[in-house]
Formats: sequence, structure tokens, C-alpha cells
Amino acid sequence: MTHLWVRAEQRPNEERVGLTPEGAAALIAAGLRVTVEESSVRAIPLDGYRDAGCQIAPENSWPDAPGDAIIFGLKELPEDGTPLPHRHIMFGHAFKGQHSGRRLLERFKAGGGTLYDLEYLVDENGRRVAAFGYWAGYAGAAVTLKAWAAQQQGGICGPVGVYPGKDTLNAALAAELDATGAPRPRAIVIGALGRVGTGAADLCTAMGVEVTKWDMAETASGGPFPEILAHDIFLNCIFARPGTPVFVPREALSAPRALTAIGDVACDPDSDYNPVPVYDRATSWDAPVLRVAEAPVLDVMAIDNLPSMLPVESSEDYAAQLLPSLLTLTDLDAGVWGRARATFLGHVEG
Repeated sequence: MTHLWVRAEQRPNEERVGLTPEGAAALIAAGLRVTVEESSVRAIPLDGYRDAGCQIAPENSWPDAPGDAIIFGLKELPEDGTPLPHRHIMFGHAFKGQHSGRRLLERFKAGGGTLYDLEYLVDENGRRVAAFGYWAGYAGAAVTLKAWAAQQQGGICGPVGVYPGKDTLNAALAAELDATGAPRPRAIVIGALGRVGTGAADLCTAMGVEVTKWDMAETASGGPFPEILAHDIFLNCIFARPGTPVFVPREALSAPRALTAIGDVACDPDSDYNPVPVYDRATSWDAPVLRVAEAPVLDVMAIDNLPSMLPVESSEDYAAQLLPSLLTLTDLDAGVWGRARATFLGHVEG
């Protein structure tokens, strides 16, 4: 019997989960065994999983799970260097030249385990079968607008936290923008046709912010892109990959510009293909922006778990997208799982 083990997230400020109780019930009905760890932070209560027929395990007990269990989480594991013998489903951030990615792959190699990277679960046309993109874009645009609002009052964006839903977020953000007394800023979204960009543009529209929407056609020239510097806010919603243009080069820091806030929603600062090379590290919930220039000011928002600001909505959305693929876990050699395993092997052996 295929055994899916849903682990508790160990990263701070991570309340999302990739499987809802309804999804767990569907998996059990299809003949899978589902274990769910207790969690002190998960946004969806444990009782629903218990009622669905899941087995319950202690928080963070996955290293002792049976060897045939498939460990399912979202964000990264603790970087303790231990070998990884299990099969893991998660966002590994290991296939695009990230410096920490090589260490993760070495742990899988040492333990004999396999990484089925959620970012690389793709259909036969190469399209991802599930993504948090919409809510990442929505929350990322919100935090970037918070950064802009703080600038208008001579400050820097303070800590951010979890919202029970988007209506609460929208009301709080609108009040912050109104309190500046300034006209709404102008924003440009690159990657506007994708899920991330759609979420970012929707948030801006909800806040009355004028949005310029760019996608592949507008960036095909490869740059430079002076139009970005003419906007108050730039939201990067394109994931770094070979051939991605540089949108804001380092020389922009000292160039004349209206741009004062960048939301790098894609957030790949340690990738060799970072299209926003004016900063070098992710930001956090406690310190949401990195100030990279003073005259004029320029803040970069680069939080890498943005959808967890809206954990219930983002979890339910993502879990619904992923469930059809989880129902095919009984055959890991075919379909999305076979393709993901091939991607892993190509990198771990490279």
C-alpha cells in the first residue's frame, strides 16, 4: 500500500500544508495510507485529518517513518547534513544553481533517497501541475505596497504576519496607503500573464494602483528596460532560468529613477540567473525589505514564503491543484512522478 506521510513544517512562519482533510479522504478512498504529523502551526486543524481516517504521528517524527513512506512537505528541511533515505515531495530549490541546493542533493545521494521537487511536477507539455503562484503574487504585491507606504512617511517596512483572509489583508493595506496622504503609486508587473503576475496585478488593482502589465513579448529584446525605472514599484514575477534578462542592473542604484520599491516575488537571489542583481539575500517576515540605496531610496522585498501570509486560502488552492497528481502516487515511474524523478537523477548525478 502506498504510504504518504505529511510532515509538519519546521520553517518559521510556515503554516501552509499541501493536503487538506478532504484531499486526504480522497486518497484513503483510493487505497492509499495517509499519516499526518501533529503540528503546532498548521493553519488547517488536525481534527479534520483524523476524521478523514488519517493516522496521526508526533510532530517532526518523519526521520523515523517507515522506509517505504513518501514524506510530503512544502518548504525546506533543517540543514543538519543528515543523509536522506526516504522519498521526499517538497520544494527543494536545488536545480537552478542555488548554492544550498548542492548540499541538499548530496544528502539525498548519501542516503539513497529521491527528491520529487514540487516545482518540477509537470505535465506532458512541461507545465507545472500545481503552484502557489497566485497567492505569492498577491501577498508579495501587498508587502511591496506596504514598503512604499512606509517610505512615504520616512520609514522602512516593519514586520508582517499572517492574515485570516484576503479581505482582512486588503482592508489593512488600504488603510496604510490612505494614511500616507499620497496619490497611489504606479506599478509594473513583469510576468503578468502567469499565475504569480496575475495575483500581483489583482492586488494592485484592488488597491487602486495603476498597473503596467508586461510579459515575454515586452522583455524579448533582452534589455535594458528604462521603463521599469520610470515606475514607483516593480514586481518581478518571472522565475530565474537560463536566458532570463536582467531587469534592474546594479547601475540602476545610482541612476535617475522613480523606482523606490522592488517586489522580487520570484525570489532567487542566490541563483546564477537572478534578474534583479541589486540584492543578495532573501528578506524575512521580521525584516521584510532590504534597503539597497538611499538617494533616492530603494527597498527590495524578497520573502520566499509569501503565500503563508494567507495560509488557509493558499493551502486550499494549492491542494486542489495537486490532488489529481497525488492520486497517481501508486505509480511513481510514470507521469508527473516519473518526470520529476528523471529531473532529480539528472541533477544528483551531474
